[in-house]
Amino acid sequence: MIGPTQPVVAMIGDDIILPCHLEPAVDAVDLTVDWSRKDLKPRSVYVRREGVELLTEQNPLYTGRTSLSVNKLQCGDVSLKLSTVQLSDAGTYKCLVPKFNAESVVTLAVGSVSSPVIELTNVKNKMVLECKSNGWYPEPQMLWVYSEGKPISVEPTKIVRGSDGLYAVSSKVTVEKGQSYSFNCKVQQKNISQIKETHIHVSGDLFMVQSNTAVHITINLTVCLISVGTAVILIWKCGQKKTKNKRLEDEFQNNEEDLEHVQQTIKKLKEQKTSLKNQREKLITLIQEDKTEKKEIMNMLETFVLGKQRQKLTNKEKDLEKRTEVHDELLKMTEKLMEEIENIIIQITERKGKLEKDKEQIIKHLREKQRNEKDFEETVRETSEKQ
Repeated sequence: MIGPTQPVVAMIGDDIILPCHLEPAVDAVDLTVDWSRKDLKPRSVYVRREGVELLTEQNPLYTGRTSLSVNKLQCGDVSLKLSTVQLSDAGTYKCLVPKFNAESVVTLAVGSVSSPVIELTNVKNKMVLECKSNGWYPEPQMLWVYSEGKPISVEPTKIVRGSDGLYAVSSKVTVEKGQSYSFNCKVQQKNISQIKETHIHVSGDLFMVQSNTAVHITINLTVCLISVGTAVILIWKCGQKKTKNKRLEDEFQNNEEDLEHVQQTIKKLKEQKTSLKNQREKLITLIQEDKTEKKEIMNMLETFVLGKQRQKLTNKEKDLEKRTEVHDELLKMTEKLMEEIENIIIQITERKGKLEKDKEQIIKHLREKQRNEKDFEETVRETSEKQ
């Protein structure tokens, strides 16, 4: 009898095969095949005797979920198909063909995974990033991987097991505002060889972007609106300075300072506009991915899917709807900010043009003043010579 040397790993809701083969291969259609678990009462998982399934001996946990392939039995393949895997299916199975006193042992490891999501919260001058992931089995490990050289505070991972037997894990990281960080939140379960992770980049000046199959993008509106407000104040200040300075030299100096501030502000706003444009493109892509994934789930729900697998798909559809709402709202916010920044750029550009014209006039007046002073000095000199 030949069986697997390593545990068979399955996710909750999967349909899997527990391998078992007669060696040498012989026709096993009319033979007795017995699959069992000694930790159960009754122990029988599946029994086939002389071509007939003996369902009365089967443990109720496996009702309607086990079968053998007649075509494969003809080739000595007595592998068991187990449908809609459950957590309770995890364990050690014995495959037995009594006629040849042949048996094999198969270990089934059952797991459940989900993609992590990072949520952001502002707390005074700090930012708290919380990574969460629900629906894991066995108990997973959560890790933060971050850019080097920047101090961060990582809280211990919280692990909670629900009534369904699945684990929820979460961990928080606290960082200082005004700096840029790149993080990976990784959740892993080595026993079932599963790793899920998400990446987030926290920009110190404008916004944060997170990417994975369950993405949330958060825009730091406060910072952006402060920038816009600063630009409006700058326009007002530029208009006020000219009336307060009467001497041409002072006006020229103030004009130069105003032009420099205006140019710097236009440059900064254009950078923010470019960042928001990239943000919008990311969101549009994510919304399209949401629609595609939702269509796939709806198609699956229209097929004959029952039990926990259907519930799992229904929950996934609800989560997807919430995620889509978040992405739609963020897209609206992004486009609104882009429009506001564009209006401010237009106003400041107009102000820049006026300042440049004022500069030309001031230079012209300064030259006239210099000519008049020179003419006056020449007149005084000539008058002095005549005397």
